[in-house]
Amino acid sequence: QVQLVEPVGGLVHPGGSLSLSCVVSGFTLDYYAIGWFLQAPGKVREGVSCISSSDFSTYYAASVKGRLNISKDNAKNTVYLQMNSLKPEDTAVYYCAAAIIANMSMIRADFGTWGKGTQVTVSS
Repeated sequence: QVQLVEPVGGLVHPGGSLSLSCVVSGFTLDYYAIGWFLQAPGKVREGVSCISSSDFSTYYAASVKGRLNISKDNAKNTVYLQMNSLKPEDTAVYYCAAAIIANMSMIRADFGTWGKGTQVTVSS
């Protein structure tokens, strides 16, 4: 069974940092790109970062570039999203998702398997 699980997010103060993880099972990261998406209350789900299956190439949306870092450990079947300099507008439910593609994508339709999401709240 193909699954992605995001352990609990958290509450962090503005300017703080938080690390999210996405643990996959039922498939190997060697063949799947993994994307991170966020959905703020009342807004459309949007992609923020992606890491490719093959060469570890990464992509970041302009809104998070320089503040987020995506990485993965294929042996642990885990993808990480390190978030720094967090802002209140980063508050959202964060989802990881898997796509059987060679490179990277932030197109939701490319991602066939999704985690259930984890809440991240940035507030003082």
